[in-house]
Amino acid sequence: MNGWRWGFLLLVYAALVLKTGAVEHGRTQPTERISGSAGDVLEDNPVGRLKVFVYELPSKYNKKILQKDPRCLNHMFAAEIYMHRFLLSSPVRTLNPEEADWFYTPVYTTCDLTPNGLPLPFKSPRMMRSAIQLISSNWPYWNRTEGADHFFVVPHDFGACFHYQEEKAIERGILPLLQRATLVQTFGQRNHVCLNEGSITIPPYAPPQKMQTHLIPEKTPRSIFVYFRGLFYDVGNDPEGGYYARGARAAVWENFKDNPLFDISTEHPTTYYEDMQRAVFCLCPLGWAPWSPRLVEAVIFGCIPVIIADDIVLPFADAIPWEEIGVFLDEKDVPNLDTILTSIPLDVILRKQRLLANPSMKQAMLFPQPAQPGDAFHQVLNGLARKLPHEKSIYLKPGEKILNWTAGPVGDLKPW
Repeated sequence: MNGWRWGFLLLVYAALVLKTGAVEHGRTQPTERISGSAGDVLEDNPVGRLKVFVYELPSKYNKKILQKDPRCLNHMFAAEIYMHRFLLSSPVRTLNPEEADWFYTPVYTTCDLTPNGLPLPFKSPRMMRSAIQLISSNWPYWNRTEGADHFFVVPHDFGACFHYQEEKAIERGILPLLQRATLVQTFGQRNHVCLNEGSITIPPYAPPQKMQTHLIPEKTPRSIFVYFRGLFYDVGNDPEGGYYARGARAAVWENFKDNPLFDISTEHPTTYYEDMQRAVFCLCPLGWAPWSPRLVEAVIFGCIPVIIADDIVLPFADAIPWEEIGVFLDEKDVPNLDTILTSIPLDVILRKQRLLANPSMKQAMLFPQPAQPGDAFHQVLNGLARKLPHEKSIYLKPGEKILNWTAGPVGDLKPW
């Protein structure tokens, strides 16, 4: 029975490859524009719609940390560094804080790396508290709103909860001093203590130049049906796969490791980027982690992202029409992934591919150097602009205090 089933699915796949291959090969279909508000928002220009004041902090909060470990420039959480650099020369920057709509504090909280390049967030709360104490003591603007007109880039696993294990992150919660600020972060899950309402979810940093060097001719047929490379189990911390990506990756491996429609492996070949450009679908078993670079890579290379995550909040969700370009799958439905993908009509697949070919879609997922119109930098600013004007209620009355400066774990209160 299984042999008949796989044979049937292979026939479906062959028809799909022929169809999509023809479109890719001959470019018989024009690039399709996104219609409606999503497309309009995607191409918004933030210049003239907001002004940002950048605090000048001592270099120990940013530049010296980067000098200590330049690997931070290529890390998936490097957006905090590039956002700082972008704002310093951006036309939205103002040197007059009295006319600013937003205030930005450049603190590099994810640049303390292990020898393997993984960020350690244990000093991050003390570092952030120290920076906030500094700006509140030297400028009057924080104290007017206790941070409600300030934004911070906190791109670690669970954002401003500052821990890489979900249980610990939930226990810690968002750093109390950041509860009123707007957080720009790569973590996004609805109804989660580490995501404040009004936060801006961004893509992880993926080196644009590196991906550019791996582009293959547009005429190359998409000869791989489903593609994924990466870990399925966190052997050191979670060998049974129940925690890692909330079990989504383990379920993919157990159900489809021998399926001829699935090209999945833990090995990371030198042709990884090229292979993605040959694939129709690219798996993004995110669990709780929209910061996975695979999501960015899939969009850049026109591979339809299969997003396996419950309650996920994806990057720039008010600007990028994820439902139109991707396929969403509940984590419990992973065992039916083959049936779900092969049942998608060809015309739906072709339309998703045409939308992914839209240059503005790709641009919105990248932090290029130098910045380009419509890129991720501009999408962050667009998100901030859409939150204006500030409500009068954010401004505190004389003597009014809302935040508790002594809240949180005792260790966080130590000087940094």
